[in-house]
Amino acid sequence: MPKLRFGIVGSGAIADFTCKAISRANSACLSSVASRRYSQAKEFAREQQIPNTYEDWKSLLEAQDSDAIYVASPTTSREEICLAALANHKHLLCEKPFLNTASVDKIAAKAQSEGLAFMDATHFTHHPRTAKIIQRQKNYLGQVNRVHSAFFIPMMDRDNIRFNSQKEPTGAIGDIGWYNMRAIVEYMRPTGAIKTISGAIKRDSQTGTIISGAGLIEFASGQTSTFDFGYDSGVWQMDLDILGENGLIQLDNFVLDWRDSAVFYNPEYTPEFVIRRGEASPDEFEHQQVPIERSQAVQMIEDFCHLTTPDNKVDRIQAIERARATQSLIDQYCQAVGVAV
Repeated sequence: MPKLRFGIVGSGAIADFTCKAISRANSACLSSVASRRYSQAKEFAREQQIPNTYEDWKSLLEAQDSDAIYVASPTTSREEICLAALANHKHLLCEKPFLNTASVDKIAAKAQSEGLAFMDATHFTHHPRTAKIIQRQKNYLGQVNRVHSAFFIPMMDRDNIRFNSQKEPTGAIGDIGWYNMRAIVEYMRPTGAIKTISGAIKRDSQTGTIISGAGLIEFASGQTSTFDFGYDSGVWQMDLDILGENGLIQLDNFVLDWRDSAVFYNPEYTPEFVIRRGEASPDEFEHQQVPIERSQAVQMIEDFCHLTTPDNKVDRIQAIERARATQSLIDQYCQAVGVAV
């Protein structure tokens, strides 16, 4: 089959990383790019070897040289671009978070009405380790009752777009907390609505940006999740504990694996997770390794290309449900801590 041709909206760091993943995928290729500044788009195209450059995103979407659009624009402009991409009959891979759940619903409804694929760009969902953990949960943990996650990155550069509340209104909640919420969606799969939700956030004293937070969610099923996230740490922390009736699964790199990701590159490392049960001591912990041939970002691109084929309606619906469930948790946490969405 011919490769899926990607048009890129945005030229920041995450667009750079995703373009490299597209170039490494077997099913995709780079076709075009547009950015806020044409000069920046041209330089980005030169670095990424993208053949076509456009002065604005509207021109890119109207052109006939792409089959799918990857949107890496700021959050506040994302909905307009996504809806326009779908209106121009382009499949849609979009960065997260979204403005709110209503925005996800608008985009999803447009994608479904046009018969197009829509997926958020959450890398770890596509790591083969994720599927293996879910399988092992059934065999080793039983009912998952609790998920605790902690995701911190040392990033207090106030010139970064993350500190611009006009473009990224929920700050670290949407940017970093998204992954805590996605861990709930992927690994706990709670049944029933949220019963109680509480939390606390910290704002930067200079910019007012939300830079960290913590929270507790209790579901009607009795399942609970606690989480911490933020920029104000001196270390990368990506810890995840999945507790079930019969044991515990642990990861220390659930967002980006140490082997091959946007930040880390240790080609000799094999991704793994740890299973603990009963009174097991460290020498009895079960280390489950998951050898991989390609990074989770490349696998994400391959999975998205798979979604674009006409016979994958069920997978498309599941992709939308995951995006909506994650954004819904973000929205309800924001409401609990007094942040407008």
